[in-house]
Amino acid sequence: MSDALMHNYGRQPVAFERGEGVWLWDTEGRRYLDALSGIAVCGLGHAHPAVARALCDQANTLIHTSNIYRIPLQEQLAERLCALSGMERAFFCNSGAEANEAAIKLSRLHGHARGIANPTVIVMEGSFHGRTMATLTATGNAKIQKGFEPLVSGFLRVPYGDLAAIEQHAGNPDVVAVLVEPITGEGGIRVPPAGYLQGIRELCDRHDWLMMLDEIQAGIGRTGRWFAYQHEGVLPDVLSLAKGLGNGVPIGASLARGKAASLFTPGSHGTTFGGNPLVCRAALAVLETMDKQDLPGKAAHMGEYLLAGFRQRLGNHAAVREIRGRGLMIGIELDRPCAELVGKALQAGLLINVTAERVIRLLPPLIISDTEADQLLDQLTELVQSYTATPA
Repeated sequence: MSDALMHNYGRQPVAFERGEGVWLWDTEGRRYLDALSGIAVCGLGHAHPAVARALCDQANTLIHTSNIYRIPLQEQLAERLCALSGMERAFFCNSGAEANEAAIKLSRLHGHARGIANPTVIVMEGSFHGRTMATLTATGNAKIQKGFEPLVSGFLRVPYGDLAAIEQHAGNPDVVAVLVEPITGEGGIRVPPAGYLQGIRELCDRHDWLMMLDEIQAGIGRTGRWFAYQHEGVLPDVLSLAKGLGNGVPIGASLARGKAASLFTPGSHGTTFGGNPLVCRAALAVLETMDKQDLPGKAAHMGEYLLAGFRQRLGNHAAVREIRGRGLMIGIELDRPCAELVGKALQAGLLINVTAERVIRLLPPLIISDTEADQLLDQLTELVQSYTATPA
């Protein structure tokens, strides 16, 4: 690795030079099955022709003007996302962390509008919301907070999936919002109990809190619906999106409805690059392609196929604690730390990730075929069996 780069990543010893669909080729010409999608980013796979055409055409037309002016493509994207999500207005930014930062700022505006001097957001243990100072504080991971103290005030932390723990704060007059992932990503692909989101929705309605959902990893078709909250038939007040929205082009969005939709006013929040013509054109191509090919539906089908396959092959393995997920957001939890599996899989031509120390995280492109899914099942099963052949 070049010494010209800051050493803030533990990079794998490989560099990729091209991709096609679910496949990547390194600089030595070796092919890899990508079961990570750039961490839930490339839902359409690599070098998708519709996205490539959109980017090339737009780059030859207009890339950037700034939000001082109207951006018709941004307006079109906002209308499309609101139609898909049931939300009312959109703010565009450049990343998931920025989308969550916008959500946190909306919660504070909501609190101050109610006369609350110290607005407080309920957040979850084991969550991940980003690495800006506010989103770092909201994140439930002490390791990534270490060294960045003092953290931002205004957050209360409760166990993930525990509705009663949230309700215990109902009497706190400073609480203004709940920020939660419908399925945790970095926290280990944890799916909460049925009714969890409905319960949060009811608490928020009862106490005039904003229900804010971080769907940066779970959104844009990955769980088998356009958005993960649609599995429970609820609507949030604020919705954070990024990752899969641009298929690799940096774009984030904070969507809002109801009382949250009008909290931002001119000058209250902004961004130089957010929602420029180039990224919006790419995102529109992503949404159009996903709609035409029903990729959320395909993610649901392929997710069931992979979960069933892994449960059949590894479900009774002594070292496997749980196989869980929804759609193409799958976690295999072992009885031991397994970060070494990332390198072993790389050597075998397979890209995976390990999160929460013991959870193999799979986030393959939504376009993955049956044949490619079978290869993933075969390769990962063999790797897990070999890795766990001796007791922990």
